[in-house]
Amino acid sequence: MKEECLICKAPLIYLEEDEMMECEFCHKKELSKTKCVNGHYVCNECHSAGIDIIIDSCLHQTSKNPYDIFEQLVSLPFCHMHGPEHHIIVGSALLTAYKNSGGDIELKKALIEMQSRGKQVPGGTCGFWGACGAAISSGIFISIITGSTPLKVKEWGLSNLMTAKSLGEIGRIGGPRCCKRNSFLAMTSAIEFVKENLGIVMESSSIKCTHSSSNNQCIKQRCPFNQRTV
Repeated sequence: MKEECLICKAPLIYLEEDEMMECEFCHKKELSKTKCVNGHYVCNECHSAGIDIIIDSCLHQTSKNPYDIFEQLVSLPFCHMHGPEHHIIVGSALLTAYKNSGGDIELKKALIEMQSRGKQVPGGTCGFWGACGAAISSGIFISIITGSTPLKVKEWGLSNLMTAKSLGEIGRIGGPRCCKRNSFLAMTSAIEFVKENLGIVMESSSIKCTHSSSNNQCIKQRCPFNQRTV
């Protein structure tokens, strides 16, 4: 088996009801539906340890293509095949490409906010909440660049429409989850959405997945990015 459990590499299992788990790294105890077949549990914070490097990495990126920035970020040591770190990476890649494409934002401030909000989206939301964290990350991206709050009108609408657009593309393909596939779909949706609604044109390119061999649940030919250029 390829990497699943960060402790023993065994496959993960998802429970119907919460159980009290103790993180193998920080020993924090909390309710969760996820553990490996050998009983190991790693909390969201420890799973994403080292993620603070995202901000510095993004500040040194010059690309206008969020796919390129995303690949740079997921190649860093903190990132795994699957995990809640993607809930921050997607929005961070989009913010950086948006800024580099002429978007009027203070990038460092935006990246700090992205990290703060993205950390609140736990792993497993795609299956347990019916809202993939990569899609939520694209909505957070829009909310940050438009200055949306729960009391805004147009900005509030755009943020929710962005998440809905990403979720539509992700849900259309179906599961099981793949954090890389869902991230690509969310970023593709965001590139189109920003061009149509905000007039900023980020660069795009064909995507050919290089992560399939690390994914035990790869859906192969059902994935639009598997073994072919799109």
